[in-house]
Amino acid sequence: MPLNRLSPMQPVSNLATSVAFYEKLGFTVEERNDGWGWARLCCGDCELMLDTSINLHAGIPRIAVLYLYPDDVQAFHRAARENGLAVPELESTFYGMTEFRLDDPDGNRLWVGQAQGGG
Repeated sequence: MPLNRLSPMQPVSNLATSVAFYEKLGFTVEERNDGWGWARLCCGDCELMLDTSINLHAGIPRIAVLYLYPDDVQAFHRAARENGLAVPELESTFYGMTEFRLDDPDGNRLWVGQAQGGG
């Protein structure tokens, strides 16, 4: 049976802080319920949920990584900086990507990259 969609859910400790962070990366809130401590955000065709109820071990670093694939990693990188995020320089990797990495306010790791040559 095929799957039609995948929606990662990030554990967060403060919904408002996390929503503000992801908005700086270009996500918009599609649904939000502060009583539940939950929100669903979108950026293009990508969806991400944030949830305070699954942050069972606050202070422990996360082990999951979300890899984001913008159409133009240089423009995405520039916009993240212009929106006030402290992002490292873009790097060219040995596996053919141009990318940068950052953590959200709860330590959830994000890698943002594009295949070298724009594909």
